[in-house]
Amino acid sequence: MSHANARLNVHGRRLLVERVRGQGWPVAHAARAMGISRQCAHRWVARFDVEGEAGLVDRSSRPRSSPRRTSAPVEAAIVAARLEHRRGQDWIGPELGVPARTVSRVLRRHQVPYLRLLDPITGAVIRSSKATAVRYERDVPGELVHVDVKKIGRIPPGGGWRAHGRAATTVAKQHRPLIGYDYVHSMVDDHSRLAYSEIHRDEKGATCAAFISRAAHYFAAHGIDRIQRVLTDNAFAYRHSAAVHDAVAALGARQKFIRPHCPWQNGKVERFNRTLASEWAYRRPFTSNEDRAAALAPWLEHYNTQRRHTALGGLPPTSRLSST
Repeated sequence: MSHANARLNVHGRRLLVERVRGQGWPVAHAARAMGISRQCAHRWVARFDVEGEAGLVDRSSRPRSSPRRTSAPVEAAIVAARLEHRRGQDWIGPELGVPARTVSRVLRRHQVPYLRLLDPITGAVIRSSKATAVRYERDVPGELVHVDVKKIGRIPPGGGWRAHGRAATTVAKQHRPLIGYDYVHSMVDDHSRLAYSEIHRDEKGATCAAFISRAAHYFAAHGIDRIQRVLTDNAFAYRHSAAVHDAVAALGARQKFIRPHCPWQNGKVERFNRTLASEWAYRRPFTSNEDRAAALAPWLEHYNTQRRHTALGGLPPTSRLSST
């Protein structure tokens, strides 16, 4: 593929050569017609004369050699100095007689963690970056499931602002009682992306525990007979509720927690929550909370059996499960 600023692609270069060599156009006229400079036109025509069709194809602009690249011993010294002294490029550079910018490039090339992620005393990595370094996927269904709760506002009788507009609901909002939130509990299988959700009025320990048990039954009905690990965030109910711990233990599974303030580690269910909101909760203006709740089960069936999933090669989650 041509780079973003290229005026000609392969087909344009062939047209240029055809006009100059085939039809006898002057290079200056062909260049003007193609909207390029005469120097550019001469370069492509000359390359065609020497290499033929192969000369018109895109090729890497990377140099065949980089004689001025920092030598391997110097790069090793930079990395060693960073690990030993835990100092930045402005200190390492003068110490080794290397430009600070070169030190920075070498550290990035060797994927050395930033100082802000390290413990200043031990040098150990104590903070997570804002992106998962390696994208993972479990090998078999049930090896790991992600669990989370999505809080969404309840819909007043007759519909809210999405149904009637903000102007029509602003005045009434000051006079109606607070209607609270719905808590959508969800479980997503890491391998197949099979999902199950329920709507509840809270996210207490007993509610979470009962949901996990019912979700496991739903998974079993779709061919996931055993759940090995249950991954959650550090919400109070997941961390401290004996009911949740007992529910996970009853499945013969181990409970795992993400690092604090690292929701991307529970990314598959977090991404599902986003899809849940955009394709179910806020897809159309519901006129009552009951109507929206009734639409959840049909949408889940569509999500699991028909909706194309990018991570599954355009197939639905049930395509990775054995028929039951």
